[in-house]
Amino acid sequence: MTCIQPLQNIRVLDLTQVFAGPYCTYQLALLGAQVIKVEPPGGEMTRYAGALPELSKQGLGLSFCTQNAQKNCVEMDLKDPVQVAKVLDLVAEADIFIQNYRPGVAQRLGLGEEALAAVNPRLVYCSISAYGEVGPIGHRPAYDHVVQAMSGIMSTTGTDEMGPVKVGAPYIDYATGLNAAFAVMAGLRQRDLTGEFQHVDVSMLDTAMTMMANNLVTVATTGEDLPKLGNEAASRAPSSGCFATQGGELLMLAANNQRQFADLCEVLGHSEWAQDPRWAEPRARAANQDALRALFESVFLSKSASEWESLLDQAGVPASRVRKLSETVAEGQLQARGLLKTLAVGDDATPVSLPGIGFRLNRVSLTPDRPPRAVGANDAQWWSD
Repeated sequence: MTCIQPLQNIRVLDLTQVFAGPYCTYQLALLGAQVIKVEPPGGEMTRYAGALPELSKQGLGLSFCTQNAQKNCVEMDLKDPVQVAKVLDLVAEADIFIQNYRPGVAQRLGLGEEALAAVNPRLVYCSISAYGEVGPIGHRPAYDHVVQAMSGIMSTTGTDEMGPVKVGAPYIDYATGLNAAFAVMAGLRQRDLTGEFQHVDVSMLDTAMTMMANNLVTVATTGEDLPKLGNEAASRAPSSGCFATQGGELLMLAANNQRQFADLCEVLGHSEWAQDPRWAEPRARAANQDALRALFESVFLSKSASEWESLLDQAGVPASRVRKLSETVAEGQLQARGLLKTLAVGDDATPVSLPGIGFRLNRVSLTPDRPPRAVGANDAQWWSD
């Protein structure tokens, strides 16, 4: 961690598991908050999952490490009233309480908002769930891929021939974590302004919908579903989208404005296309896009995607070869930004690259300096029989 800690002296009680909730509290920890992670006996299930079996066997699997560095880990059985009472003791000294139980479960455990407001009337109470605490399906549990189906995002991916396709990464989980961190910060500010208890209700579905706000507004306003675009750009402009290149590589291109279109034609060796009445302005290009697209496709096959990326970069036209994640990690941009921090994890000090926060503050990258801890590693500090 750096000396930049805007949440210094803020204490967070974290009763979340898997991805969304822990990713939220991880953001708060990276900002300097003291996060106490309360886990069930044996720890949460992600401790035992991930690509390195030797870490999973230690309860420090990569699926857990990703969003649980920089935290204090306490093991508690919330079916035991004595241990629930200890949680309430911790609540009394906390600023923020976060749980991601299905709606109603926290209340049954004696950890609902009313019970905690009585213990700490200045608490920011955040609940994270699949569909939120109100509404006809608020009671349902879900995971990322289920919410992808419910939200409609899958209906916009793929093509008519391929059908709906799930987004590869659990992006709704991680977006919900970021949204929850944002919401908690708003609650914390409101608490400081009013001195009153704050309740924050974060939904994975709400998050998913706002992550495609333009689609949402269009469909909600017109009542018409949008077509599947496959790898094409949302603008559907003939000078944007995906193009095959020499050697089978794919190039994603975004020559959206007039200057970029003219520069693209120049790079392709056909500056005259930008002057052709059929394509000289955006409406004309849209009306005659099939012919223009065919010309682009034939020229792009003459060089590799890497070559085109370099040439277009020099001309200021947004473009990228479609990369594997491993290629992006190996290139220099993430290192220059300081997004990843390698920490030694587990009995054998296995080097694990962990993400920092997704922005730089005062030109500084906020990254963890304490690796994820074992189940109950901080019991002696926060809990005793």
